[in-house]
Amino acid sequence: MLDNFLKYVISEKRFSEHTCLAYKNDITQFIDFAGLSSNESFLEVEPNLIRGWMVRLLENEYSPNSVNRKISSLKTFFKWMLKENYISINPSQTITGPKSAKRLPSFVQEKDISTEGIQSLFADDFEGLRDQLMIEIFYQTGVRSSELINLKDKLVTNSYIKIIGKRNKERIIPISKELYELTLKYKEQRNNITLDKEFLFVLNSGKKLYPKFVYRRINNYLSRVTELEKKSPHVLRHTFATHMLNSGAGLEVLKELLGHANLSATQVYTHNSFAQLTSIYSQSHPRGHKK
Repeated sequence: MLDNFLKYVISEKRFSEHTCLAYKNDITQFIDFAGLSSNESFLEVEPNLIRGWMVRLLENEYSPNSVNRKISSLKTFFKWMLKENYISINPSQTITGPKSAKRLPSFVQEKDISTEGIQSLFADDFEGLRDQLMIEIFYQTGVRSSELINLKDKLVTNSYIKIIGKRNKERIIPISKELYELTLKYKEQRNNITLDKEFLFVLNSGKKLYPKFVYRRINNYLSRVTELEKKSPHVLRHTFATHMLNSGAGLEVLKELLGHANLSATQVYTHNSFAQLTSIYSQSHPRGHKK
């Protein structure tokens, strides 16, 4: 049954491979906890069993955010089973996950990610140019790590890049002349590594990048310019969004650039912008100075 569900979310929902793997792991974890072994056994699942799983997860020190994600996976699974008539009642319908503490997205300060500061970190060779270009594309376009890894060479032009995002949704993101020139400079070095021009970014071996490699590279360079606890590619996406808002970009425009499905996902960045405005006000206005 689980295999059929996964085929459904891949073919009809068009979820990413990463999302489908998360669904599989979450639902398998619940099946193991509940001791379920057949289609008929799902008919016996009651809300209290799901709540018991939530308690077990929290006792095992899963964060509320992680528990909520697992519950969301399970709810999607039960909705599908109800639709396919495997069950007659959805036992997850009344389940409410634990409250999550709202965290503001972390972002790098503008002074810490200046052009001069970033350039000084990299050598003028293949690895240096590739890693510099990765950071610049993350910061200047706000793309996700998976989107950067899968960025096709042919989708990069002298004025924009075309991103194939979640559920194969396309979006166009403008790029600067300087970023395009850096791309050309990197490509010259890349052509000495491989003649395969399908993907923009490659390893020293000429093969496609993978998530852990990108994370390690970005974490290493961000560790040299910021003391943030989190130093991941996603922090650069947060940085792009926050700096855009701080410079006057509208939420609707930012929503399109980030590839968000709805505006509520974008609005979280307004909190960071408000914090920035509050800081500027307290430092600049005669009545705003903190004693």
